[in-house]
Amino acid sequence: MRQESASPTRHLRVRRDRGHTVLEFHGEIDIASAAEIAPLLDRETERPDALVVLDLSGIEFFDCSGLRLLYRARSRVLDRGGRVHLVCAHPLTLRMIRIAGLARLLPPRPTLEEALGAVSPPAGRRTGR
Repeated sequence: MRQESASPTRHLRVRRDRGHTVLEFHGEIDIASAAEIAPLLDRETERPDALVVLDLSGIEFFDCSGLRLLYRARSRVLDRGGRVHLVCAHPLTLRMIRIAGLARLLPPRPTLEEALGAVSPPAGRRTGR
């Protein structure tokens, strides 16, 4: 079940899909947009046992500020017992993620469907909201 949510910022849209929190990044992710996104990202990654998908399908530009956001989200989710997956198919962004070593920690999936399929809820957990 997909639940749409209002876009809290023009660079980040948060929605629920099949029991997962999908964080869709949009536009240019640079130092200015990262400062806008960080508090929202923190709010969405603070829940225990969260299932989170970071979706970079809608980005046009991505720099080291974006890498810091991904690493921060991953750390926060894992520290709270959750699971996180990354969606990214853009060649230049993938190259940055690989060079930074983040691809080993957060292997990118090419589509949202594949990422949602990879994030199976724990036994007994409801998948819809």
